[in-house]
Amino acid sequence: MHIEAGVVSGAKMLLSYATGTAVIGTSLKLAWENIKENGVLSFLIKTVISTIVVFSCFEVLPHYPIGVSEVHLILGTTLFLIFGIAPTALGLTLGLLIQGLFFAPFDLPQYGINITTLLASILFLNIVAKKIIPANTPYKDIGYAQLLKLSLIWEGSIVSWVAFWAFYGQGFGAENLHDVWTFGVAYMGVVIIEPLVDMAVLALVKAFYKSNECNILFDKRVNNCKA
Repeated sequence: MHIEAGVVSGAKMLLSYATGTAVIGTSLKLAWENIKENGVLSFLIKTVISTIVVFSCFEVLPHYPIGVSEVHLILGTTLFLIFGIAPTALGLTLGLLIQGLFFAPFDLPQYGINITTLLASILFLNIVAKKIIPANTPYKDIGYAQLLKLSLIWEGSIVSWVAFWAFYGQGFGAENLHDVWTFGVAYMGVVIIEPLVDMAVLALVKAFYKSNECNILFDKRVNNCKA
């Protein structure tokens, strides 16, 4: 989902600064609410783990440049289900920043674009998940159909944002349309993999986390635990 350098340039970059600031600000607000509800230690542990996972997805797992961007398996739905929206959003923010600062400085000018794509997508997932998963259903008990819907929303939102940035920066020429289409088709292939990863991770959590008491490592919705 990394937009290639030069796709958006000049004065058009100002929009990315505004959207990036907005989604980071929203994520920080959610982080503050999470800290008040769960405590600093729990939030920090989940955020650090999320950051490590996100960074590993960007730098360690295979990723391929296709069309206007790159295809990554970011595991956004997995992190969201296990750690909750706030640690996941901060993990995405920090993981992408660490990658840019130390391993891919050529991506830093596009940080506002790329963080908007990630955070706007995970924030949208957080809203839609409330409609897909009943309020009294623990995340560890949701089925494949629900996980597939979550992945379609997450990956579909990322593809939509990448397409927006590509058309915003380069217009609707034939070559750009082809590049966006190629990326979108390739990226949606991740939808096949992600729900299976989610099911495996949730199965592990379910096997080792049977108590209805809260666990410092997991979001409360994983088990609908009692504080």
